[in-house]
Amino acid sequence: MAMRRAAQQAIQALGSSVSQSRRLHQATPGSKKIVGVFYKAGEYSEKNPNFVGCVERGLGIGDWLESQGHQYIVTDDKEGPHCELEKHIPDMHVLITTPFHPAYVTAERIKKAKNLQLLLTAGIGSDHIDLKAAADAGLTVAEVTGSNVVSVAEDELMRILILVRNFVPGHQQVIRGEWDVAAISYRSYDLEGKTVGTIGAGRIGKLLLQRLKPFNCNLLYHDRLKMDAELEQQIGAKFEEDLDAMLPKCDVIVINMPLTEKTKGLFNKERIAKCKKGVLIVNNARGAIMDTQAVADACASGHIAGYSGDVWNPQPAPKDHPWRYMPNQAMTPHISGTTIDGQLRYAAGTKDMLDRYFKGEDFPPQNYIVKEGKLASQYQ
Repeated sequence: MAMRRAAQQAIQALGSSVSQSRRLHQATPGSKKIVGVFYKAGEYSEKNPNFVGCVERGLGIGDWLESQGHQYIVTDDKEGPHCELEKHIPDMHVLITTPFHPAYVTAERIKKAKNLQLLLTAGIGSDHIDLKAAADAGLTVAEVTGSNVVSVAEDELMRILILVRNFVPGHQQVIRGEWDVAAISYRSYDLEGKTVGTIGAGRIGKLLLQRLKPFNCNLLYHDRLKMDAELEQQIGAKFEEDLDAMLPKCDVIVINMPLTEKTKGLFNKERIAKCKKGVLIVNNARGAIMDTQAVADACASGHIAGYSGDVWNPQPAPKDHPWRYMPNQAMTPHISGTTIDGQLRYAAGTKDMLDRYFKGEDFPPQNYIVKEGKLASQYQ
């Protein structure tokens, strides 16, 4: 019945434009070619049976897809005209990508992908896809909304504490065989009583604010939408409509907004200058929200007293990226959302959407980033 319904929909679409025929995210009958791009784990892939987010495990859905009669190709090779991904673009029907090892889906790649119907992000954040080009081509773009929000919010809290307590230099002392308490404690503080502001109070931002409440901080948030009054009161957070007015109030700033054309480069030299001198900044959102050199310069001058995050522009970060070498940083590779627990959640969510795709069923509404030519509100 599901296959008959999908076939009828495909036939009806023939009377429309090619773009309209690709707009229907339901699978057309027959075997599908699905390509997944994930990071390589090497020896680590065998150390934990639940380590499914790597190329060696391919989200743990390979056997299931093949039992359904589909072809499943996994690779970590995604860059350049001769990479493995490029070979499969012309005839793939579904592409699964992740924010942790992003395969950049450009307008050029979309144009080459004549059979492509569905772009899935295993995780949260689909800015590695040219969403306008995807919408214009009638593609469906979806992600596993909520799959790693706990993972990221916990990581943000950890980074706040690492910066506030000046942890990294102390750890480095131990490795170097040193012992100099004064060199650490002269800029180590308590989190209690500090003002922490999150720019963006969606799923992750709200979870972070809830986790900060027991620390007795002054909590502020800036967002395009004011949260429910009851929840706002429970958390004890104050809404700040004017971002530039909020910045100088904050001892700690956390970036929790998506990367869009409006937010790209939002934190440039001028906006950083509006922050309190000695501000601490945590960014697990997207690296391109920040002006790379402006952040490095502000860390060097001391205007930013500490910067931590796991997102870079580009990713993977080149060896000469200035954030690797700037002072008072606590940077890592993009790891916050790919905990083992997070991997299991986004693997299950990806499998669920693929199953719905094969059956011609809609996805959970919150998972859609592009549907029927329209972008989700957070990317508009």
